[in-house]
Amino acid sequence: MSAPLRLGTRASKLAMAQSGQVAEALTAATGREVELVEVVTAGDRSSAPVHRLGVGVFVSALRDALAARTIDFAVHSYKDLPSAAAAGLHVAAVPPRQDPRDALVATGGRTLAELPAGALVGTGALRRIAQLHALGMQLQVTPIRGNVDTRLARVLGPEADLDAVVLARAGLARLNRTDVITETLDPMLMLPAPAQGALAVECRVDDRDLVELLAVLDHAPSRAAVTAERALLATLEAGCSAPVAAYAELAEGDAGEEIYLRGAVISPDGARDLRLSRTGTPADAAEIGKALAAELLDLGADSILGQERHTGPGTQQFGSTE
Repeated sequence: MSAPLRLGTRASKLAMAQSGQVAEALTAATGREVELVEVVTAGDRSSAPVHRLGVGVFVSALRDALAARTIDFAVHSYKDLPSAAAAGLHVAAVPPRQDPRDALVATGGRTLAELPAGALVGTGALRRIAQLHALGMQLQVTPIRGNVDTRLARVLGPEADLDAVVLARAGLARLNRTDVITETLDPMLMLPAPAQGALAVECRVDDRDLVELLAVLDHAPSRAAVTAERALLATLEAGCSAPVAAYAELAEGDAGEEIYLRGAVISPDGARDLRLSRTGTPADAAEIGKALAAELLDLGADSILGQERHTGPGTQQFGSTE
């Protein structure tokens, strides 16, 4: 009988939930038992804003454990992964993606349009802060950190101090907390982060048997969408924490399946908001992302991103990613 596979995961409730779901899916598909191995990352140990800690703060310890062979594979929130590939590692599977949209949780069951001018809205992402400012609703937007429960308590708890928070819908879904959502935000208002809602199942590239085993979890449409979004991010030379948004959808076109990719770069104050779209085939996902990024750069996206680069890569995310 084979020993259980060791799956490395962060110890947060959300990370444990999504890693547990991957473990269950792998066991159901292959019969292999999986045990979860908790790995503490720098982001878990520090209370500092993540933009001060750098890109990959929730990833590097898991990758170190893979390199040290203390775990066999790891599950990441895909949007946490740096744009550049890690030497010796391979994303063997992208499971079916959760709804990538952002979600509003507001007092009194209010929608975004029902929030009054001056309402205090908390979020952990500069991308969201920028887009909320771009709406021109005169909201007071404040950066917050913490896990999902901590953020929800800022609105729903006995000591609530915010009128609303904006979170990734996927994280709430994985924790069975969609009941608290007062509005799932239309991407026309709030374009998601590249790869939001997707998971990356990563292992060592030389572990060929495991690469083949994990491939059973791969969902081709989800991988194609994420590939397009992350190619845009990489071509912009922006980290996972830059004020960049991207959302790829797959649909049937006149000549077969197509990817429709939307991308945006927004200044933190919302004053500059560049948005473009591009279509192509799933086989050309990476090229679609690169081409759309090139168009954004032609319109001056680099000048917006330059405002953030002086602080180093990793300026969007203030807390755990979902």
